[in-house]
Amino acid sequence: MKYVLITAARNEEAFVRRTLDSVVAQTLLPEQWVIIDDGSTDHTAEIVESYAKRHPWIELVRRGQDGDRNFASKAHAVNAGLERVQSLGFEIVGNLDADVSFEPNYMAFLMQKFSEDPELGVAGTPFTQNGDYDSSKDSFEGENYVAGPCQLFLRECFQEIGGYVPNQAGGLDWIAVMTARMKGWKTRSFSEKRFHHYRTLGTAGKTSWAASFSYGEKDYYLGGSPLWQLFRVLYRSTKQPIEGIALLSGYLCAAIRRIKRPVTSELMRFHRREQMKKLRAIFHMLLRFEKVNSFRVATERQ
Repeated sequence: MKYVLITAARNEEAFVRRTLDSVVAQTLLPEQWVIIDDGSTDHTAEIVESYAKRHPWIELVRRGQDGDRNFASKAHAVNAGLERVQSLGFEIVGNLDADVSFEPNYMAFLMQKFSEDPELGVAGTPFTQNGDYDSSKDSFEGENYVAGPCQLFLRECFQEIGGYVPNQAGGLDWIAVMTARMKGWKTRSFSEKRFHHYRTLGTAGKTSWAASFSYGEKDYYLGGSPLWQLFRVLYRSTKQPIEGIALLSGYLCAAIRRIKRPVTSELMRFHRREQMKKLRAIFHMLLRFEKVNSFRVATERQ
């Protein structure tokens, strides 16, 4: 299957070469890779340009700095990239962050998954981060969620969900996956492979405490269940107590301020139902003294 990649990059000179090298080394290359330099003040654009000169399927697009920068900037950048590839023939569109790397057959592996299942709307893999973090073990998002740094969409699915919807508060990649699943598409993270994410999620320009606080806020305005959040905080506190407190503080502060939620009531109900299914599955396993597989907990019980 043919695919295109879109990358929104800002001040990624420390990592972007690793991403560029990973894609250039793929056994199945994209039809086009549009990299949007989203107002970088470092050498990100120059690095990308040096690769684009050697590989004609890489295109650099420069966007000026946005004075009122927020999370919606990524959606605008991705949409700008999509405009550059509309005339091409492709079945898959991928959003790729500029701070990841993966092995040479990574994209061919995912294209094979799409070709095997016409109902697969969003695909990806778990990821690793420094410090022995593995999202398949250290997160309860599970195999039905595809992490934002590397999300591949069936073109028809991406069009049906309206692509990345600009949202100043963030969570646009999460909203895209959840909306696809709510509309009946399969969304799957395949555990046979991993990509490596070099920057801890949510920490761009922030401390780990501030990032956890922001995630707590995001859990609220994306419609997460208070009961699920309580157990998430307790679990996180067993790993990193300070970050657990920050996660709870962010959620409570957002609730007190009654931050406007960018998700529909329909999506919020769908999200909470899925959280409760996972929570019931976890307790069921614990009561039966079974080992909890955080990656497959919901699907195993189903």
